[in-house]
Amino acid sequence: MDTHCPYCALQCGMRLAPLAGSAGGVEVRERTAFPVNRGALCGKGRTAPEVLAKAVRLTEPLVRDPASGELVPADWDTALDRVAAGLAGVRGRHGADAVGVFGGGGLTNEKAYALGKFTRLVLGSSQIDYNGRFCMSSAAAAGNRAFGVDRGLPFPLADIPRTGCVILVGSNLAETMPPALRYLTELRENGGTLIVVDPRRTRTAEQADLHLAPRPGTDLALALGLLHLVVAEGRVDEAFVAARTSGWPAARAAAMAHWPELVERITGVPVPRLRAAVELFCAPESAMVLTARGPEQQAKGTDTVGAWINLCLATGRAGRPLSGYGCLTGQGNGQGGREHGQKADQLPGYRMLADQAAREHVAGVWGVSPDTLPGPGRSAYELLDALGRDTPDGVRALLLLASNPVVSAPRAAHVEERMRALDFLAVCDVVLSESARLADVVLPVTQWAEETGTLTNLEGRVLLRRRAVDPPPGCRSDLEVLNALAARLGWDRGFPTDPAEVFAELRRASAGGKADYSGISYRRIVEEDGVFWPCPAAGPGEAPHPGTPRLFLDRFATEDGRARFAPVSHRPSAEEPDADYPVLLTTGRVLAQYQSGAQTRRVAELNAAAPGPFVQLHPRLAARLGAAEGDRLAVVSRRGRAVAPARISADIRPDTVFMPFHWPGEGRANTLTNPALDPTSRMPEFKVCAVRVELADGR
Repeated sequence: MDTHCPYCALQCGMRLAPLAGSAGGVEVRERTAFPVNRGALCGKGRTAPEVLAKAVRLTEPLVRDPASGELVPADWDTALDRVAAGLAGVRGRHGADAVGVFGGGGLTNEKAYALGKFTRLVLGSSQIDYNGRFCMSSAAAAGNRAFGVDRGLPFPLADIPRTGCVILVGSNLAETMPPALRYLTELRENGGTLIVVDPRRTRTAEQADLHLAPRPGTDLALALGLLHLVVAEGRVDEAFVAARTSGWPAARAAAMAHWPELVERITGVPVPRLRAAVELFCAPESAMVLTARGPEQQAKGTDTVGAWINLCLATGRAGRPLSGYGCLTGQGNGQGGREHGQKADQLPGYRMLADQAAREHVAGVWGVSPDTLPGPGRSAYELLDALGRDTPDGVRALLLLASNPVVSAPRAAHVEERMRALDFLAVCDVVLSESARLADVVLPVTQWAEETGTLTNLEGRVLLRRRAVDPPPGCRSDLEVLNALAARLGWDRGFPTDPAEVFAELRRASAGGKADYSGISYRRIVEEDGVFWPCPAAGPGEAPHPGTPRLFLDRFATEDGRARFAPVSHRPSAEEPDADYPVLLTTGRVLAQYQSGAQTRRVAELNAAAPGPFVQLHPRLAARLGAAEGDRLAVVSRRGRAVAPARISADIRPDTVFMPFHWPGEGRANTLTNPALDPTSRMPEFKVCAVRVELADGR
């Protein structure tokens, strides 16, 4: 059975085959014809079937025993009755917005669509968001502002090796998306150049022709400094700027206030390296800028991405073949997950809740009055922070799907406290995650190889994951859960359990929207190895729309067809080092684990490769602390304390430490991180906060 990996936004193609000597087991084989990964898989994808095993996952509902306080097995009717009563009870006592829903960037498009519909119709609540807010919301906001639409990459991955230069900002592809590293290798083999911007010399940075290592939180100044040099050296594509953009004078003035020597003082990147980057980027006919979580997970992430987009626009590296700005989306369906309704301010088709015409269109598909749809709700962290609060606008009950905020949210210990304060918590998950352990009811749901549904990868390519094995008898799909809960809450129709039926409705709801899926079918996806949105339905007598692999070649998606410059200026991070917290912390991922680790920490091979957290620090900082390799270090911020072994390396700046965030317990990195929010995207500042580092055992 041809299908796709359950992890990152590459959505690598794979083939599942029966495992010899196993009753119902499967193994992963190469699917070389799929164009994204061409058969290559990382260890996570190769070992993905291990999470299907009954020994590592939930196979029956659990409910909290009021007498013992423990989670105990229950039948499905009992568990669903408890969930419906819990949600309805809170809604009756405190109002619809006292009930919240928190989803995940791994849910299929069908499930994301149904979840948004369920929240707004059945619960009548505006309080829904998802963990994809923590993924690329700043890039989405900047893309919408500049181009009029947000799609991770406006071109296929296959274009990357054919361009002249790539600036990769805040991405360690070698560990987060290993099969994608070949595109950068092929770029260099074809004579192109690679510039990597990262405060650490990662495995990806080792591949670069030029590595720029700015101080965390200064990517905005770096981009502005490069644009200053573009102007000063006469490298602006004046014809492109005049014909296809607006807002250049204000953006130019802002960039000119960031002269090279100032940018060197802010970022720590020497002026000669700034000049070298401009030369490499501007010399070829085509070039790209790709960003990831580094510049995006900041309280100024939207403006930071906007500054990198400005660099592309000023040099004519956008809206042309083999050029442009793109975002490397993180989660498997981080793109589609927000396009179709589980983001606080959006309706299916990338329509906005505040747009009356959008409300009327979607309400028409749903068969309700537009006036019955609630308005926009809180963003992800704001929703989590409101949990359990005894205030008029507090969220007192939560339905949580496919997310583990106890590990993955910023200021995680505080989020855990808020979840414990809820009147009622229900969790749908594959495994008993750290968040699920806090629930009143846990519902065991099917996962990737046990269900059919579409996902949208980082290219905007809509893909089909197909059911290859039967789930354990005690598991149900999220669509079945929503159907059953809707019926118990008074909606006996409108929530089908067949994903194909849900997708047919999604197509109608998305028609005419920015993310138009109306011309996409399961059949076309299979026959064409995915279909790029927008893909509107063909009219009578018209040929099917081919999909849109490359955006903006004729015009941008703004009202006047012009891309918009953003007049942005550097500002400090929300939390700068001081005498009490003199070091910067940045966080990220490692090769063998994924997100909160809820699945990958249950795979023996992956655990052996990455058994726990660590603190990466420079030898000079280690010497000041008197720390040796492997010593237990305490990293302390204004929000908490995390302890992990020292990993001493010259591959990180002396003023910075790095921790991966995949683990709970004393090494939980997100206990430390700052929930300061970007004013536009509402993205928390995961990537930079002030800490102190000390020997945990007091040596």
